[in-house]
Amino acid sequence: MLQDLILLKEFPFVILAIFLTGIGGTFQYGLGISGVTSPSAYIKEFVNQTCMQRYDVYLEQWQLSLIWSFIVSVFAIGGLLGSILVVPCLSKIGRRNCLLLNNLVAITGAVLLILSRKASSFEMLMVGRFLDGINAGVGLSAHTLYITECTPKMLQGMVGVTIATSIAFGRFIGQLLGLSEFLGTEARWPWLLGFNAFAALLQLVTLPFLPESPKFLLLNRGDQEGCQRALTRFWGNKDHGAEVEEIVKEKAALQNIRSRSVMELFREKSIRWQLATVCVTYSSLQLSGINAVYFYSYDVFRTAGIDEDKIHYASLGMGACEMLSSLLCFMIIQNVGKKVLLLTGYAAMVVILTLLTITLYVQRFVSWMSYCSMVLIFALLFTFSAGPVKFFRASIRINRAAGVIAPLPSLLFTQEFKASATTVCCIINWLGLFIVGMIFPVLVENLGSFCFLIFLLLSFGCGLFVYFNVPEMRNKTPLEIAVDFEVMHGKWRRSNGENMEEQHTNASHSQSGVLPPPSQCMCTSDNIIYMQSARPHASQATNAWRRMAGGAICTNNKRKREELLRKSIYVI
Repeated sequence: MLQDLILLKEFPFVILAIFLTGIGGTFQYGLGISGVTSPSAYIKEFVNQTCMQRYDVYLEQWQLSLIWSFIVSVFAIGGLLGSILVVPCLSKIGRRNCLLLNNLVAITGAVLLILSRKASSFEMLMVGRFLDGINAGVGLSAHTLYITECTPKMLQGMVGVTIATSIAFGRFIGQLLGLSEFLGTEARWPWLLGFNAFAALLQLVTLPFLPESPKFLLLNRGDQEGCQRALTRFWGNKDHGAEVEEIVKEKAALQNIRSRSVMELFREKSIRWQLATVCVTYSSLQLSGINAVYFYSYDVFRTAGIDEDKIHYASLGMGACEMLSSLLCFMIIQNVGKKVLLLTGYAAMVVILTLLTITLYVQRFVSWMSYCSMVLIFALLFTFSAGPVKFFRASIRINRAAGVIAPLPSLLFTQEFKASATTVCCIINWLGLFIVGMIFPVLVENLGSFCFLIFLLLSFGCGLFVYFNVPEMRNKTPLEIAVDFEVMHGKWRRSNGENMEEQHTNASHSQSGVLPPPSQCMCTSDNIIYMQSARPHASQATNAWRRMAGGAICTNNKRKREELLRKSIYVI
């Protein structure tokens, strides 16, 4: 990581782009989640007073909780809409222009939030939160795609960390401004909800001084001179002919690939386990309860028995903890397998949630146990950030076709299915956030100290699924991972069973350059034939294999394999 920081100093405009895109991009997502926690009591009182003034009705507790939960959770519905709208916008108006227009949405939402109290309208809060969600949904994809396309390849891992850190920084700022010394008071809470307007204005004024994404200029507009100027601005006065040629080759490769629809994704039998994997793991991002802790951190700490005057600072510590984990995880994920990282995170969360449930129950009898609960909440946050969530954020690899931030679709699916798989992942992520935001207050009211049990069971189930059904994905191509899925789920075995003698015969045929009969091979729906044993070496056998595989080519060379994949040639 230190080497990446030293190398980053050579690209000052990339550093500027990281800051300017982050402040109006994923920073807004983090601010939207944490900024609503501090004024929760004031907003509930505001809703109650508004109903009294309008209808002369004092809301019951469950009615107030329902309205409050919707104000919090409608952010996720806006995020879902924004993540769907951003895909055509990125292709038509460009990455930078998409970010600039997105700031207008943020400012409009902020104005509604700031004026809601004077207008005595909690409906304006709902609309403002909805627009903030759209802003966050657009910003997550647009920010990530723009900054990675403007960054040299050797620094894209570091850029992944800055994207995750921008989210953590937004959450931290929301909790910091929520202190009573700043905007967390009865008179100033509307300004806390509308603070994202200042970040949007900053980006709106400064981002036009940076050029459009070089890749967008060349791939979408065919402007090779503009691409050269943008590369020179970001990467310095060097010869960028090789980079331009690589983008042109990528465009030619993508033209030969037909993107499959979401329905085709669900109908394709050969990738059912990959689809199940992204559905389960993306669900766990929300159903582990971590965003419930962020949305309702004050309620969580009250349940944990923390004194009212200390809750603000305990909540602030959550943001600092996530920022620390964002930096530490970059060093961890480079040296640890992705499956290991996922399993370790799930196992640790199950243990911590179990202990947290115990301490929440016991603190009714032991007063100092509340501090143990607070420590466990921090541990849960750090474990989740360093485990499942940073698997998605800190190891970011960009899907160039769809412009998304999560690497799992890029790891598990070939190019034709990546866009549709990403759409499914976005829908699951935002709907999960909405569901958790709606039901968590009900869980706290009805289950009390046992409110985390449901998240414990879901985390345990996700961990079991990953352990038994997901292979290791580190340093593997989608096709190699597909073969591992087939092996793991027993699709290599013949229907009548197979023995060691047949396996030995099969291997000896392959090593001698003679292919086994088709009955001893496995053919996927993509018309690729795989063998469990060693690959053939003789040229005659390779030609025979090419005819059997419908154009597939056998190679063990990693660089050659990646080149063929870019050209849409199947590799065995």
